[in-house]
Amino acid sequence: MSGSQTEKILAGDLRALARAATAIENRKPEADSLLKELFPHTGKALIIGITGSPGAGKSTIVNCLVHQLRGENKQVGVIAVDPTSPYTGGAILGDRIRMLNHHADPGVFIRSMATRGWLGGLASATTDMALLLDAAGKEAVIVETVGVGQDEVEIAKLADATVVVLVPGMGDDVQAIKAGIMEIADVFVINKSDQPGADRLEREIKAIQSLSTRKDGWVPPIVRAVATDGQGIAETLTAVRSFVERGGAKDRAVSNWSLRLREMLRERLLEKFVDVDFQVAAQEIAARRSDPYTIIDGWLKRISN
Repeated sequence: MSGSQTEKILAGDLRALARAATAIENRKPEADSLLKELFPHTGKALIIGITGSPGAGKSTIVNCLVHQLRGENKQVGVIAVDPTSPYTGGAILGDRIRMLNHHADPGVFIRSMATRGWLGGLASATTDMALLLDAAGKEAVIVETVGVGQDEVEIAKLADATVVVLVPGMGDDVQAIKAGIMEIADVFVINKSDQPGADRLEREIKAIQSLSTRKDGWVPPIVRAVATDGQGIAETLTAVRSFVERGGAKDRAVSNWSLRLREMLRERLLEKFVDVDFQVAAQEIAARRSDPYTIIDGWLKRISN
């Protein structure tokens, strides 16, 4: 990627942006140099994470949020993190299909990304993709994750504000809150709140909130929504902005980057061992023909030489 490509992206050129997005997702070497050039131009976009159980209506909420933001004349990027296709290794494009009413809008850039088996539900390149969209002038970047329970805490390392979407009548949701989602929610949205059980779900969230307080003192608001009718979308965006404007996102930025740097370092180290057969090493250790400490030391010597 040349300097001219960087200039095109900064100018909002959609073709250049699409090419760069592909390079990032495929982990091409030129992506790193591009991101280094773009990084000084980042930090302006509002990055909103949307997570929650499958079937909670996350994609509908994202669709409505895009519509709301476009109504404010904001440039919007959407990263839809999909389950990996078992046949191609690529992303299943369900989220893109559901957002077809935005596909012709030049002010909206939608990218589906495969999780590639990553436990957190976030593809390893999602942070880089969000930075790319930020540099390209997107004023809001929405990241929607697949929703796989407790592992969705990964999104908190990326988003300025995390919205957890719940629906009445799904016991999984309350269990997910108890299992750790509670800690990452900056805003709760009870979607399909016209269905029975919405009052009970709100009481359960409040009951759990009463048992612990966050270090930043923020009490995540609970927004009731019926996304299919557009209800609660403006209130959700207001709640997100309230959290960000009180400094919540800035306070969290340093700790988030600390976590991200660990992930990036771990990933870069693993990339240096693509030729290692972990299965063979595991067999050696399980049979007690070797020990894990000797094997790890041997691998580390390779990168220190």
